[in-house]
Amino acid sequence: QVQLVESGGGLVQAGGSLRLSCAASGRTFSSYTMGWFRQAPGNEREFVSRISRTGSRYYADSMKGRFTISRDSAKNTVYLQMNSLKPEDTAVYYCAADSARRGSSQSIDYNYWGQGTQVTVSS
Repeated sequence: QVQLVESGGGLVQAGGSLRLSCAASGRTFSSYTMGWFRQAPGNEREFVSRISRTGSRYYADSMKGRFTISRDSAKNTVYLQMNSLKPEDTAVYYCAADSARRGSSQSIDYNYWGQGTQVTVSS
């Protein structure tokens, strides 16, 4: 069993930065693919980024060049550095884990989820 706890959300002006953290419990964290998703009011949950156990990174097109995902297996933590934030980045951001390491961008393929952290970008 894996428990995920996100932190680092908040209110920021457009053009600003935030770093989200996701602390994971469980000894098998380092073997899982970790992902970030987000969901804005009235919208479906959308893929943001994922990182494999070997450190391979993948981003949704609208986040490339602005967001960076990383992981620290010694701390059982995955991060999402978000720069050049835009009002349309406003959403609840969720950390997720895929124990089967499917390399997927689909939320249905992630079997563990955090509670989410709110990110609000003002114009």
